Amino acid sequence: MRVKEIKGKRRKRLYVALAAIALGLLLAMVLPLTGYVLHSAGLVQVAQAQDADDKDEAVNPRAEYWRAVRGGVEGYSAVSGQETGVLIQDGGQNWRETRNGPVFFYGASLIIAVLVAIAVKHIVRGRDTLELRTGRTIARWPAFERALHWYVAILFIILAITGLSLMFGRAMLIPLLGKEGFAVWAQFTKPVHDYLALPFAAGLILTLLIYMRKMFLQSHDFVWLKSVGGLIGDRHPPSGFFNAGEKIFFWLLFFGGIALTVSGFFMLFPNLGTERDAMQFWNIVHSSTSMLLIAVVLGHIYLGSFGVEGALEGMVTGSVDEGFAHEHHILWYDEVKGGAPATDSSPAPGATTAAPT
Repeated sequence: MRVKEIKGKRRKRLYVALAAIALGLLLAMVLPLTGYVLHSAGLVQVAQAQDADDKDEAVNPRAEYWRAVRGGVEGYSAVSGQETGVLIQDGGQNWRETRNGPVFFYGASLIIAVLVAIAVKHIVRGRDTLELRTGRTIARWPAFERALHWYVAILFIILAITGLSLMFGRAMLIPLLGKEGFAVWAQFTKPVHDYLALPFAAGLILTLLIYMRKMFLQSHDFVWLKSVGGLIGDRHPPSGFFNAGEKIFFWLLFFGGIALTVSGFFMLFPNLGTERDAMQFWNIVHSSTSMLLIAVVLGHIYLGSFGVEGALEGMVTGSVDEGFAHEHHILWYDEVKGGAPATDSSPAPGATTAAPT
């Protein structure tokens, strides 16, 4: 009876984790629609700017003046301090063309390419199942590290949804929700994105500091890379606690996280003396880095949940089956076992027993 209870609890925790992931993906698709619902219900009023009348602008002498200013004619400005006398900054147009051009196109293309690659891999090869489940588990992730992981992961997903909504909203959400519906959604996503940025950055930095010393490549990692993590060859390559793929993911997260945090800081606090050309630069850095990390994290989410059997169990329960450790992290497994081969009668030192599945 005890064995069945343990088995049932493990499956229950796994199902809860899978349900949470499915719920997150569902919210990513449904949340933008709330802007349309709130506006249609009359719960939120949106101020609408009137379009300029081309005929009036044509006879407006001020329009001619601003064309002259943009052409280099100096004018008078009563504003003192930073960027005094800069009435029109042409860099804004260059920023807009870069953001809505290459950054928009290549960022979206990268995210779509990763999603297509995941789908093709899953259709062609299916899920990476374990060759053997021993029913014995090895402690892998302490409770604090699991809590930190889910804290950073949840914040990242929220920031990704809100950030992509702001990035692609005009092109993709306005045709779907209308201008009023998107305006309501944008009014919600912008402060959420801003206020969650600093808590996310704190969790990300702590995560990077905790794992940095374990993430330097070693000789066996190049064997793993040569076989592309087992895609080439008939056996799984050796790896330690982290394999080479996880280490590369870490360093992408490390440098991308630094760029994301620094650029986001300047964008959150524009009154610290940052001029407009610098703000435009940091916006491009932030947008580009964000979409790169979103693409990379999509692959991480797949491999850590549906793609590899046993991986999600470790981050949910803190322990993994000895079969998973032996197959995917053989060097770490040998280290935990003290170099002794696994037997059916004796669990590894520090391991706990669980029901065979």
